[in-house]
Amino acid sequence: MPEPFHVLIIGGGIGGLTLAQGLKRAGVSTAIYERDRTLTDRLQGYRVHISPTGSLALHECLPPHLFEVFDRTCGAPTSVVRFFTEQMRLLLAFDGDLVATTDPVARHRSASRITLRQVLLADLDNLHFGKTFQCYQEHGGRTTAYFEDGTSVEGDVLVAADGGGSRVRRQFLPDAQRVDTGVVGIAGKIFLDTARDRIARPLLEGISLVAARGGFGLFVAVQEMTGGVISGIGGNEPALAGTGNLYENMRSYLMWALSAKRQKFGLVDVEQADSAALVAAAARIMAGWSRGFRDLVGLADPTTISCLPIRTSVPIAPWRTGRITLLGDAIHSMTPYRGIGANVAIKDAARLKRALVAAHRGERDLVEAIGDYEAGMLGYGFRAVRNSLKAMHQTVTDSVSALMFSRLTLRAINALPPVKRMMAKRLGEEWIITPTVAPAAPLNCRRFPWRAAPPAGC
Repeated sequence: MPEPFHVLIIGGGIGGLTLAQGLKRAGVSTAIYERDRTLTDRLQGYRVHISPTGSLALHECLPPHLFEVFDRTCGAPTSVVRFFTEQMRLLLAFDGDLVATTDPVARHRSASRITLRQVLLADLDNLHFGKTFQCYQEHGGRTTAYFEDGTSVEGDVLVAADGGGSRVRRQFLPDAQRVDTGVVGIAGKIFLDTARDRIARPLLEGISLVAARGGFGLFVAVQEMTGGVISGIGGNEPALAGTGNLYENMRSYLMWALSAKRQKFGLVDVEQADSAALVAAAARIMAGWSRGFRDLVGLADPTTISCLPIRTSVPIAPWRTGRITLLGDAIHSMTPYRGIGANVAIKDAARLKRALVAAHRGERDLVEAIGDYEAGMLGYGFRAVRNSLKAMHQTVTDSVSALMFSRLTLRAINALPPVKRMMAKRLGEEWIITPTVAPAAPLNCRRFPWRAAPPAGC
């Protein structure tokens, strides 16, 4: 590959930053262009489960000192997963059975999205903020990216890492669909240093899941922070100083998320409702539930209450490979019901890093290497999309018979140790938290054109 070989990454989320770290570590020239104006614009969010696969990919891409910081800032790994009815009657419990390995690298971790992104930002010196992507043009084996501020940059490869609403994808694959599922979630955080003694004990011990009558699902998870506050990680991290947000989430908390089809919340526009209206809607829905679940709503810090519309990508057929490619939510965004979206994006980043490094070193043809990455990514990425959509439908099903069959199945698994051990092993490997019981609505695959013309004015 002729020098200089330069990679343009559009988007500074978890996937794009992981790729940037991996390429920098391998000596590949890289630049990241992020629409946020500053390092701290995105300091918000909840926990993210990092699987052994995700941990291995981060270990591969991060320099050793940053992986050590990441490891130290993770909460205690969750090894307890329990399924309940809305009356808090136990259906199935995996208590301490999920940690499938003692490997110091390839293990489950409970990370904060905020802190993980801060670690991924550290030491990167070619970050450009306030850069809203407009369009791209290809010419002579190179690609030029244009931004809304009138600037442009040129590189050998353009990577779309700009999330579910990817502007790069809209131009590159204009018919690729990301659709609204009709399901929304209301979520909140409870800080444990002030409310631990008011929370039902079973809910403090790991992950709790409820599929309730009426088409409602509840997810509860504890984030126990054990490493203490990290004073600094070097690199460009001083840019974060004084914000009051640096590693703010070293504070232990419980998060809950109540989900259902949009109309079931009884609000004119649930996505635009304020926190008081969202809390009132959640309390109304859970009025007949166990007090242990009901109490969670009132204990949540009002500033953490949010509403999330659930969207998903539609599987697509392969396209003709070139020097533009995609990773993470930009190509295969999924519902949160399997808890694996971040891990798939991190896996994408590690695999694409290998492809680009091999091409940079002259070990492989660039387009061939990208093509192999895309073939694998489309397979496992959209398998995760289908599985997460299936889990969503199972969680918010209106079918009483499907719900009863699901509960019967969970109780049977709980009563059969060999079956329970087999499922625990599967859960421990990939953290699939919703057993397959009810059928999911099918997704249609569509074949999309390889290239689209640049937007007018590009």
